[in-house]
Amino acid sequence: MREKEFLPNLEKLGISEINDMQRRSMGAATESKEIMIVAPTGSGKTVAFTLPMMKWMNAANGRLQAVIIAPSRELVLQISGVVRELASGFKVSAVYGGHNVEDEINTLSVTPDIIVATPGRLLDHLKRGNIDPSPTRILVLDEFDKSLELGFEDDMRKIFNRLKNVSRFILTSATRGGALPEFLKLENPLELDFSSGESEVRGRMRIYRVETEKDKLESLLRLLRSISKEDIPEKTIVFVNYRESAIRVEEFLRKHHVACTLYHGELDQYQREDAISKFNNGSAPILVATDLASRGLDIKGVSNIIHYHQPLTPETYTHRNGRTARVEESGDVFVLTGPDEELKPYIETDSIYRPDPNATSKLTSDKVTIRISAGRKEKLSKGDILGFLCKEGGMEASEIGAITLSDHHALVAVPAEKGAALVSTLSPKKIKGARRKLTLI
Repeated sequence: MREKEFLPNLEKLGISEINDMQRRSMGAATESKEIMIVAPTGSGKTVAFTLPMMKWMNAANGRLQAVIIAPSRELVLQISGVVRELASGFKVSAVYGGHNVEDEINTLSVTPDIIVATPGRLLDHLKRGNIDPSPTRILVLDEFDKSLELGFEDDMRKIFNRLKNVSRFILTSATRGGALPEFLKLENPLELDFSSGESEVRGRMRIYRVETEKDKLESLLRLLRSISKEDIPEKTIVFVNYRESAIRVEEFLRKHHVACTLYHGELDQYQREDAISKFNNGSAPILVATDLASRGLDIKGVSNIIHYHQPLTPETYTHRNGRTARVEESGDVFVLTGPDEELKPYIETDSIYRPDPNATSKLTSDKVTIRISAGRKEKLSKGDILGFLCKEGGMEASEIGAITLSDHHALVAVPAEKGAALVSTLSPKKIKGARRKLTLI
């Protein structure tokens, strides 16, 4: 397949022209059966590995041709969304921990051409016999180094032992130097190293040290108000090192009426998805998160990164910062240090930032999010939701923000001043022939 054959599908993703990495990756499919892509977060690696994968694939034939393994549910969801757009005419299924197993079994009953999966859930389906691995020729390990960090090596080895006919490999990583999984027995992978792009990203990033007072929470609030030029802040991620700290920070900000949301690994899957949807749609423009949010999430337009705690490793520091200054955008990074706390040696700052003690930003949002208790599996579409809000709720289409569909629920952003009234008005109404529960979240 040539680039022009993909262009209509790329345009669905808002891509008018592929970048140098993606073009080089696509060309590599004719040079080698083993490709290794090293590139920083936010550079377009998903498209970069999907293009050569598609060149290797045969026409859709009702048999599993390619398996893509990623270390997190969020990354699986992001990848499957991109692959579905690019792989027009192919069935793509996503399987991951926290997802309803029965829904996945039903989806797999019609054999997909491509499966995107977390290691544990994929191995579970293979053991149950829900997937026939024998036709699979292509294996993609995205963020393979992260999978090994998280202890998935044993699962991936067991998976690979079942994928006996795989002959083509693509591995990706955001950083250099990770040991390749020995069980793959790769002969001579063609390495495409675009990690030098990190220096370009650094050039678009301003990094500040913020020396805090003894009460770090109060210092954080003052910083947030100071960097927000309006009452509605720009998208900001506050990174902390521990789940308990994330909960404490988010509770403190909520107590001060800040429009924020919480993200960490102990939340249920739907809670994590809801948090990212609210962050993306602007109803919660401040995200308090552990390092789980530093990789694999589909988050765009982040203006500020705040290291409430200094990251524990250089790699974590790189990945956190990679959430901003993406795709030629600029971004600000703030590293909070308490009294007598020294900067880690791998943190290089441009200057000291002193928050304005008189800043008065309210840190609110002009949007709220409504949850509807039906989704794709109930045959609900974004068009159905848009029509429902306009016809039954008296809304103008231009007032309605992002709509996010999951298997069994949907989220929609609406003007904050109309949210409660809409829930009250629409709750007795039927959408697509059935009443559904509507709640503000």
